Order: sequence, then structure tokens, then C-alpha cells
Amino acid sequence: MRRAATLFAVTALAATTLVATPASAAPATITQVPYPIDSSNQAAWWSPLDTYNAYAYLAFNEPGSQAGTHKVAIARRDGAGTWTKLPVMNGNAQAEYTDDDGHNQPSVARDGSGRFHVFASMHNNAWRYFRSDTVGGNPTLHSADLPDQGIGVTYPVLTTAPNGDLYLIARLDGVQSAGRSGRLYRWNNAASAWTRVAVFAESANRAVYPDDLQFDTAGNLHILWEWGLWPATAFRHQLSYLVYHPATGAFTDHSGASVTVPVSTSTADVIQPIEAGEVYQGNDGTGPAVQSAKLTLDGTSPKVAYRYRKNDIFMVRYAYTNGAWQRETVYEQAQTSAAVDITWAGDGKRVYYSTTTGSMYVATKPGTAWTAAAVAPGLPITRFAVERSATQGDVLYLVDLTNLRLYYGRN
Repeated sequence: MRRAATLFAVTALAATTLVATPASAAPATITQVPYPIDSSNQAAWWSPLDTYNAYAYLAFNEPGSQAGTHKVAIARRDGAGTWTKLPVMNGNAQAEYTDDDGHNQPSVARDGSGRFHVFASMHNNAWRYFRSDTVGGNPTLHSADLPDQGIGVTYPVLTTAPNGDLYLIARLDGVQSAGRSGRLYRWNNAASAWTRVAVFAESANRAVYPDDLQFDTAGNLHILWEWGLWPATAFRHQLSYLVYHPATGAFTDHSGASVTVPVSTSTADVIQPIEAGEVYQGNDGTGPAVQSAKLTLDGTSPKVAYRYRKNDIFMVRYAYTNGAWQRETVYEQAQTSAAVDITWAGDGKRVYYSTTTGSMYVATKPGTAWTAAAVAPGLPITRFAVERSATQGDVLYLVDLTNLRLYYGRN
């Protein structure tokens, strides 16, 4: 990692705003997933997509047995393009929950043995965790296998380690004097067991909002989250970052300096600091704020895309390290929807975003300015996830809430 001048150094935005403009590029190849989705299949802070070789796994909510409910399933696409639906099972019945938009979206990952792990429909609920008992089989209820039983959990995000283990971050309930903490867990694939690695973030009168976690080429885990006013708020602040080193158990900041966990709002490695006129606010707030973020890695170097509200517009920003954290504006011409994502490939960074009208774009920076191209022309996409696959390029999970359709794409 590049060395920072100080532990939590940040730099101001460049004087010249970089604004994305439409670019000439072929749209993604998109296929409709052949299963209906529920209207609750919407969120921007979850991990509903996983890939393995030529396979893609899309966790989703399908309509429940009655209005206001949903059932949990995985849509599996093989290398030939054939779809199979795997119901997520709670005993002899498919897992079904009451709708809670923005908090229901399931997260999925495939471990090194080929078993699926699904976390679903948790908004300050005890664990709702499902795992395949056989390779590639339907996930079944295994909530009792997790540490920290009997505590409300929200925003589970997980990823697969290079050795086949899984890592999970989530927010757990806590009293106001301690805050709602961010916790890191590990699935030991060889031992088939979960353990808690650490409480990685906690601050009084604040709530942690997990965003993303990704492994770099050195086998280290990069963690991304926001801070909100306790107990909860739609508008967050101080987008933060941390690196966990599984080989040693150490935590560091982006410069490689050692960090003691849990970090707080005063000790975190902050990517997006508090700006002029910005204060911690509740759901009625109208000032500057962060909402949703994702990260990717160029080797071991983090690249982050996130939404930041300023002058009533949730713009899209990009952050990277060059000694200190550097930040650029990718797009600020119109209001954006909650989702954002980012990938890194041989041709550099790709930042995905959509406007509230449902127009989805991918922005790149081939030279000194950001340019954007439509991803799914004609489709009203306001929620999505993107994953970079070594064999498939950018794999897209696209949600059309207007027509209640789910799409799989390649870009």
C-alpha cells in the first residue's frame, strides 16, 4: 500500500469538477432471469451476486404466499445459460418473511466446497442464516451456527476468501452509549464453523452501516462502511475504511499503519470527511451526507465509489489513495438512485450508477475526464450489483422494480 503523510490524512476535491458525459459504447448483454421477483427485492447495501467459473448465483426475493410477504431463493445460471431456481428452505417450507423494503435483500456467497450461504431479511432481527448441506444443494436453516445469538442484526455483506473461507460483516444492535457496532465474522471452510473475528467499528451514539468487503491479491480483506446517527438514519457520514490481515490477525489503515479495533468516528481511516455545513442528521435531514458505497482493488490498492449529497443532489464520487485519500466527482448532473458499484480490470476503473429515472450508466476515465455510457437502455434499473469475474468480465445483477423483473448482464 502507498504510504500516507499522516494516519487519517485527506485531501480536498480538485477545483475543477469532473462531470460524466454520455459516451459512445456498446451496452451490456442482458438476459431476463426467468423467475418473478417481489417488490421488496431492493437495497443498495448488500451482496446478492456471486460467481464461480462460468456460473452466476443471484439471490433474490420472490413473491410470498400473500401480499406484503416474500420468499427467498437463488437463481443459478450455468455456463450454457441454463437457469435453475434453488428455494432457500426453513425446515420443510421455503423461507418466507414480511416485507421491509431496503432491508430484505438477501446476501449470498459460495464457499470453497461449493456450498451456498445466504443471509436474508434481517432488520434488527436475530440471525436468519441458511447453508447448503450438500454441494450445490438448497440452503437450509443454520442460524444457530453463528456467534452472537439473540442480538438484532442488519445489513449482512459477505465475500469468499481465496482459500474458500467466507467473511461476513454486519451491524449488531447496541445501547446508545456504546452505539450499534460493526462486526467481522469468518466461516472456516475446513472446519465448517463460524467464529467472530472482531468488533471492527463502534462509537457512542452512532450506528455502523456496512457497505462492502473485498480481498486483494495479497490475501488481505478490505472493509468499507459509513457512520449514522444512533439508532438509525437514511443519511450517513464519514465513509470509513479498514484492512484485516488474516495471516496475522492485524488491522491496518490504507497506509499500512497498525490500527486498534474497534475504531470509532475519531480514530477511523475516513475516506469522506465531514464537509462544510455537514452534521450528523436523522431521516429528516437535508444537508450533506453519504449514502451507499462499494470498493474494488487494483492489486492491493483500494478504489471506492460512493454517493454524496450536496446541494440537494446525491452525486457520485470516486476515491483512491495517493499517499492520502484523493476524491473526485464522477457525476452530479441529476439525482441518482441508492445503488452504486465499482470494478477494476485491465482497462482501469468502472463506476456504475443510475439516476432516479431508471437510466443506468457505467463511467470510465480514459483520460482526464469521466465519460459515461448507458448500460441497459430502455430498462428502468434503479437497484443493482456488479461483480468482476476473471472469466466473465463484469457480471451484472439488475433490478427493474417498475415491472418486477430481475436481469443478468455481462459488460
